Amino acid sequence: MSKFVTLTIKKVIQETSSAVSLVFEVPVEMKSDFQFIPGQFITLKAKVNGEEVRRAYSLSSSPNDSDIKVSVKKIADGTFSIYANEHLKAGDSIEVMLPEGKFKLQPQPNKKLNYMAFAAGSGITPIMSMIKTVLTEERDSKFVLIYGNKSSSETIFFKELLQLQSIYPDRLFLEFIYSRENADGALFGRIDKSTVNFAVKNKFKDILFNDFFICGPKAMITTVKEVLAENNVRENSIHFELFTATETTNSSDTGHVTINVVLDDETDQIEADKSITILDNLLKADIDVPYSCKGGVCSSCICRVVEGKANMPVNNLLTDDEVEEGLVLACQAYAVSDSVKVDFDDA
Repeated sequence: MSKFVTLTIKKVIQETSSAVSLVFEVPVEMKSDFQFIPGQFITLKAKVNGEEVRRAYSLSSSPNDSDIKVSVKKIADGTFSIYANEHLKAGDSIEVMLPEGKFKLQPQPNKKLNYMAFAAGSGITPIMSMIKTVLTEERDSKFVLIYGNKSSSETIFFKELLQLQSIYPDRLFLEFIYSRENADGALFGRIDKSTVNFAVKNKFKDILFNDFFICGPKAMITTVKEVLAENNVRENSIHFELFTATETTNSSDTGHVTINVVLDDETDQIEADKSITILDNLLKADIDVPYSCKGGVCSSCICRVVEGKANMPVNNLLTDDEVEEGLVLACQAYAVSDSVKVDFDDA
């Protein structure tokens, strides 16, 4: 069962003309439940126009902050993002799933490490949590941020980042990139091959980086990963998270499948349709399995195929080893065999 609790919005911060931060007050008795690692996300659930909507948002606060915070950028036709920006206010209550996610930076207080991050738009949110945590917990570590936006006025956390840089001038280094504004001290354009090479081979060539974090649209992530590889960066040092849903997929298989699902130590069996995803089949049968984005960019619906066979036409999250172990994203997986058993408890 999806583990949601009700939290109250303590404050709504207008970050830009099209983005707000929602600050949630966590009751003392729930503090331990909401402990998280920088980079992880929470899922918000609300009724919008009479329908249930779930969306995953990365935590932009530090694990050491007294409250938790997410930032929501309004997008065209974005049901929840419009609702959050135009309707939510301090004092409102909303259902929140406990923190989760595979994109994370585990602080190492006793080590001197160097990090470089590439973020575009709202992809800054998990990176912001990482930055604040590294600066306060890894006292000798350095953090370089390459951050792309349309303009300075559309840059989420612009003033907060500059303030942090003024406090930690020898440890936090900022490179802003604007696609629609020429600004002193900032690059013009987008995060592309030349940008990555400029950062790695030129501006910060004297720093040996331990890990790279990338968050934003798929095209940017692909470019940055490829250029880092060309610069002999080890694959296991590159960590990324998509901030846009994957393309819609369809299964060429037709017919019926028997799905057995293990959830919270109970097993249910349903007769399902091979042409739709395992997740959609389970939800159609009113089985309350965990999910969030339904687009293959979070990890809420990970489960293990323990019997039968399932196929994922698109996979931007799980590693080859994880797939080999039988893990799938239920929102991207289709049953191939006539009977499949999936286990959400062992994923």
